[in-house]
Amino acid sequence: MPYKIQKSQPFTISDLRKLEKKEKQTSRQRRITAVRMVMEGYTMVDVAAILGMHRQSVASYIKKFKEHALEGLLTRKQIPGKKPYVTKLQQGELKQLILNTTSAELHFGQEAFWNTRNIQYVIKEKFAICMSREGIRKMLHRMNFSYTNATYVLKKANKEK
Repeated sequence: MPYKIQKSQPFTISDLRKLEKKEKQTSRQRRITAVRMVMEGYTMVDVAAILGMHRQSVASYIKKFKEHALEGLLTRKQIPGKKPYVTKLQQGELKQLILNTTSAELHFGQEAFWNTRNIQYVIKEKFAICMSREGIRKMLHRMNFSYTNATYVLKKANKEK
């Protein structure tokens, strides 16, 4: 026996079909398709078999759609993941340090540029955090820093030229 979605929903089958075509993300498109097919009279088991998903997934999509309409169907919880070693506040402090000073000013040798080895030392001394150089490189990339080759200025032999 097909599972019926109440007619009190503001979306019709044709509305959902239009939304399916407009949606760019396939995962969201499949959710809309599953709800539309159930509204058309397919059973949840049939929809799951046709779309290649588990029956329980179809049931959860229907439940979300009934409770929160399209907004509830399309929103997904963000998976938290592992917490970063360096907090946002510390990253901001590190970013200002990198932007406003050179590694030579902090006595890391004569190099006037920052590299992951110098930043690794700063993080260890300032925040007491041990990070790999690859982890630092990825963190810098997330902070919108990019790698550039160091340039230097040669002493000119003739100042007039």
